[in-house]
Amino acid sequence: MIRACPRCQRPNRVPARHLADEGRCGACQAALPALDAPVEVDAALFDEIVDGAVVPVLADFWAAWCAPCRAAAPEVAAAARQMAGRAIVVKVDTEREQALAARFGVSGIPHFVVFQGGQSVRGRSGYRSRGELATFTLG
Repeated sequence: MIRACPRCQRPNRVPARHLADEGRCGACQAALPALDAPVEVDAALFDEIVDGAVVPVLADFWAAWCAPCRAAAPEVAAAARQMAGRAIVVKVDTEREQALAARFGVSGIPHFVVFQGGQSVRGRSGYRSRGELATFTLG
């Protein structure tokens, strides 16, 4: 995954296994903090992150037309900040990634799935608060 340095804005390639780690920018050596925001993913990036992450991955399956999804978005973002370094949060737009949603049997949104070691370990549909999402993800 490519992440911009917060100081110099240069792109840095960060392998999925290191997204929850603090690193250094290859250009200016500034700290690259652990990922603390949801990542919009397509199927390829989804697979890269889920298969490579060493921490749990929370996937938020959502759509722009879905009012509960829009209401949950700030809670998902807050959960990503709260779990930085301990989990990764990805967002899957079910309108653009219909095959990915079908792969995991998503029939209602928002739908949240936790992955560990590349495998789905639990899923739940409906609006959830940041605390519920953190508890659900970290077990």
